[in-house]
Amino acid sequence: MTYDKDDSRLLEMLHRRNEELETLVQIGKTLTSTLDIDELTNIIIEKSNLLFKSRAWFLLLYDRESNTFVYDVVVSDLTAQLKGKHLRMGQGIAGWVAQNRRPALIAKAADDERYCASSETRIGFKAGSIVCVPVQIQGQLLGVMQLVNGRDDPLFDENDLMLLSTIADYVAIGISNARNFSRVRELVITDDLTGLFNARYFDEVLDIEIRRTQRFGNSMALVFMDLDHFKLVNDQYGHLTGSRVLAEIGSLIKKRIRDIDCAARYGGDEFVLILPQTDKKGAFELVTDLHERIRSNVLSTECGAHIQVTASFGIATLPEDVDNKQDLIRLADKMMYLVKETTRDGVMVA
Repeated sequence: MTYDKDDSRLLEMLHRRNEELETLVQIGKTLTSTLDIDELTNIIIEKSNLLFKSRAWFLLLYDRESNTFVYDVVVSDLTAQLKGKHLRMGQGIAGWVAQNRRPALIAKAADDERYCASSETRIGFKAGSIVCVPVQIQGQLLGVMQLVNGRDDPLFDENDLMLLSTIADYVAIGISNARNFSRVRELVITDDLTGLFNARYFDEVLDIEIRRTQRFGNSMALVFMDLDHFKLVNDQYGHLTGSRVLAEIGSLIKKRIRDIDCAARYGGDEFVLILPQTDKKGAFELVTDLHERIRSNVLSTECGAHIQVTASFGIATLPEDVDNKQDLIRLADKMMYLVKETTRDGVMVA
């Protein structure tokens, strides 16, 4: 049996369509397998890259605060230099696509007025054909996806544009799902008033950090903190003002602790800090500084009053003081209550 050129082209086209369909199926499965944005986008780009003969591939995510786009996924020779860089709204072809919410298919970039020649220093070669599409869902712009080929590379066509648009829709769904999950999870594990973690999540983190400390032979500190005479604030100024004080204390704590630390509202006006990889000296220095920040903080009320509160702190460490979770909590709590029952407004270390 023999085939002519038309039959060969048809078979080649069918083979390509099968590859595209299989890739889209795999991408669809990816959407249900992970809610981590980084993992999701990298998997989708990896699978999609098999379909396109492109020299460079970019996923830029929209940052609302700065109204710019961040190079989130970069597949090119200049990955290290580009990742994390920002692109202004309206800048270059990608910026135009984002601003106008319309895709772009360009045969010769140098002849397009939207093309930013300075971008060649970013991608490492002279751009030829470009295809770029917005990543959006329900009218919300999430970013743009862009493929770039060199001047001697194959041209992108309408099929590439359609396929990239479909993949961008998948990416948008995945990013939206992941962000919604993150927001819901944040609501579940955080305290609405202070923005710190809640007691339930604190308990989970403490288990994890104790296991990590014991495994690697490090030290960790646990800090209990209670505001002094806070009931008087509520009685004199009302619970609304009291809530503002708690929110401000939460903000002060977040500004002082490190990224690896965990701060939670333990209940009422009581707070707790988990300080991984921290010995007694390090914990005392951090808590002493936080103690002074709280003492010097002044909250002005709507009626013109100025409120200052103090706090009592208790510190215990593992494994120096105890070797298990229950005793660590008990000891840190005991140190705090010793301060409250004596001087208040102080720090006591086990």
